[in-house]
Amino acid sequence: MTRAKVATYRVQLRPEFGFGAAAALAEYWAKLGVSHLYTSPYLQAASGSTHGYDVVDHGRVNQELGGERGRESLCRSLAEHGLEQIIDIVPNHMAIRGGHNSWWWDVLENGPSSPFSSYFDVEWQATEQDKVLLPVLGDQYGVELEQRRIQLKREGTRFLLEYFEHQMPAAPRSLGLVLQEAAKRTQHPELGFLADAFFDLPLPNATDRESRRRRHRDKQVLAQLLERLLAREPELAESIDAAVACINADADRLHALLERQSYRLTYWRFGNHELDYRRFFDVDSLVGLRVEDEEVFAATHELPLGWLRDGSIVGLRVDHIDGLRDPRGYLERLAAQAPQAWILVEKILEGDEELQLSTSGTTGYEFLNHAQRLLVMPEGEVALTEFATELDPKMGDIAAVARASKRLVLEQALGSDLKRLAERLIEICARQRRYRDFSRYELTEALVRLCIAFPVYRTYLRPSDREPSPNDRAVVRRACELASAQNPPRDPRVFEFLERLLLLEWRDPPELEFVMHWQQLTGPAMAKGLEDTAFYRHTRLVALNEVGGDPGHFSETPAEFHAWVQAREARQPSPLNATSTHDTKRSEDVRARLLVLSELPDRWCAAVRRWRQRLASKRGSSAAAGAEQFPDPGFEHLLLQNLVGAWPIDSDRMRQYAEKAMREAKRFSSWHQPNEAYEEAVFQYLDLLYRDRELVADIEGFVASIRDAGYANALSQVLLKALAPGVPDVYQGTELWDFSLVDPDNRRAVDYALRQRMLADLDRMTVSELWDNRADGGIKMLVLRQALRLRAQRPDCFEAGAAYTPFQAFGPRADRVVAFQRGSAVIGVVTRWFARFGNDFGGTTLSLPPGLWRNVLAGGPPHSGEVSVSDLLGPVPVAALEKVQG
Repeated sequence: MTRAKVATYRVQLRPEFGFGAAAALAEYWAKLGVSHLYTSPYLQAASGSTHGYDVVDHGRVNQELGGERGRESLCRSLAEHGLEQIIDIVPNHMAIRGGHNSWWWDVLENGPSSPFSSYFDVEWQATEQDKVLLPVLGDQYGVELEQRRIQLKREGTRFLLEYFEHQMPAAPRSLGLVLQEAAKRTQHPELGFLADAFFDLPLPNATDRESRRRRHRDKQVLAQLLERLLAREPELAESIDAAVACINADADRLHALLERQSYRLTYWRFGNHELDYRRFFDVDSLVGLRVEDEEVFAATHELPLGWLRDGSIVGLRVDHIDGLRDPRGYLERLAAQAPQAWILVEKILEGDEELQLSTSGTTGYEFLNHAQRLLVMPEGEVALTEFATELDPKMGDIAAVARASKRLVLEQALGSDLKRLAERLIEICARQRRYRDFSRYELTEALVRLCIAFPVYRTYLRPSDREPSPNDRAVVRRACELASAQNPPRDPRVFEFLERLLLLEWRDPPELEFVMHWQQLTGPAMAKGLEDTAFYRHTRLVALNEVGGDPGHFSETPAEFHAWVQAREARQPSPLNATSTHDTKRSEDVRARLLVLSELPDRWCAAVRRWRQRLASKRGSSAAAGAEQFPDPGFEHLLLQNLVGAWPIDSDRMRQYAEKAMREAKRFSSWHQPNEAYEEAVFQYLDLLYRDRELVADIEGFVASIRDAGYANALSQVLLKALAPGVPDVYQGTELWDFSLVDPDNRRAVDYALRQRMLADLDRMTVSELWDNRADGGIKMLVLRQALRLRAQRPDCFEAGAAYTPFQAFGPRADRVVAFQRGSAVIGVVTRWFARFGNDFGGTTLSLPPGLWRNVLAGGPPHSGEVSVSDLLGPVPVAALEKVQG
């Protein structure tokens, strides 16, 4: 029997923190009050992986984490302490570098003749002579070849091509060139026969089954014959090695051998515009899987489904569900195989978008964003907007920034995906007499504009749909209207054509394939354009620049929050309530502190002006004459907000963050084209800042002035996620204060020894003592533990469908109070705007339902009737009430 879903605890497994380390913490997590351990992926990943999303073998448990034995030990330890487990799985893609992926290795060796060629999302018909492009070269192919950086190697009877750390198999047909040279040197008839036989192998062919069967049989037999020959006459190996050396020394001969491969080595810059396989976003080393194929689904899910059946896990978190060709079909198949499983999807809901997938729920980014907007003071919007626009006029309008950022990634990082889709569209258009006169440019530009205008990650249309769902129809129509209105094309009928196409008006295979591929492009464009570009450019209040967030939506009223919670509860049975994840741009406590800036915008703007002026004067005295002064004002604003949010943060961590932020913003530097001069200037700027003791003292003073308000916001977030509908998710280490920035900063080792000691000491201190010593984080741990105990002791108040009833406070500070009742016996009370008002609630009261209610955080006598908010809270700015009588 599965446990009640009290809370999940997310851990990032890695070689330094594997199954053994996790197993040793099961008792701690149980005492903290969580019910489910929630792990990062742990199928076999690329060597040294620190996250597990680069799976290379779906048939093995990651050996670097402890292998199957370690996993079984973890499962036993969790069971002994009453915990269950959900795991992260990655059905969208696999890692393909380093030779660890046997499926991909076979594809490189045999091309479309490989039995695994259909496993990967390679568009063979779009390739040059059925070749996979491998953009791994540091310079043009001819340059690298002539510099002898590409080399043929022999390992026994196995032949490889090497380029620095990259290894690729040599295609069987190309071995004829090697053995032919060796046969000439030795005049050995068997070598000559083998050379001819390798030459005569059938060409790679994806459709001719007999050719594929004969090719596979013959290459295996030929390899065995070569192995026996070398075992019988080992001196022939020297001749083969001499032949290898001869080919390596002659660029023309090596080129001829490379031309016989099922792949083409190319300059790394070539990939963004010419790649012929779907990637995870723009990461060339992560190739898309065709998990919609039943065989591929079975091969990639055998282990997780087996663990669900044997009860060692009870749920799955599906990574990047929107990357799949058919998310609806995938979840249907998963539900059929594991009908009792708790299935969560990493789905980003934009704006007022509702979940269109049949599943337990999302991983909770939408909760994160609604909860933090609730804590923002709306009066700060105008001043912060004006200041951000003053610093960088081009980056003030988030909608314009988002449009420009999405265009940038579509034309650059996702250029190959766009090109393949445009080619499909051009062919379709040519067959439509009403629309065939649109030019290649018009069609490609229309695709770009439509993708930019798309308001959500994707639609969920399937070829089998009789008609689009009302939601998908509305999304496509809205996007076409926006795309046409924002920058009217010469002939607006191009969007009429696209609307009809995307709403399945034409159902021939090319049209249906276009729609399916289109749906796999809009999500990456949103993620890379908005979250990984625009969110590093727009700097009004960077706490709002979060995964799934809308920085243009500044704040939220309690009524809006309550309405959203109730609507979500009706559509998602058991979603997570997240506040920090491995992918958030800033930890929950950094954001909680930064939200305080909305309460004190004038003080913040004055502080930034003061700090910028001081740093500018120092840069001016140290910079070379005529040297451009970096960072630009907008990026400087981003850095200063993150510095204040994460303070104290050492210079190494800040430099690491700055490098990532510069490259993600893509304004003056990027991952594909790092601008060393610009980046070095930013690093020098940070060095100047950290060396200036007076400036550091000023920054520390500002942080000190908002620290308690940040703590108050953070506690409100904790209690909201613990008591609102959904299942609270605790990211590793965040049971205490955690002031981390974006990965890899948020994946640093967690000090669990400290946390175990603090949990053990928690009951030895009063809540007043914990609040007085709030800097150590004990008060956060108490709020979390007590709320989770309440969930465990009152499961009827938190099960799916349990009532959620908003409360209205009364009095002059009523807008500071957000309260709600769960079921019949639990009330949550959180407060806002501590920096502006502190503990002053001006006599504001709450009218409690009949009965006696005990504050499980502050203790003391129970409350009833109309209660002063100040009396209800005690020393802590939040309250969790349990009905103890009546």
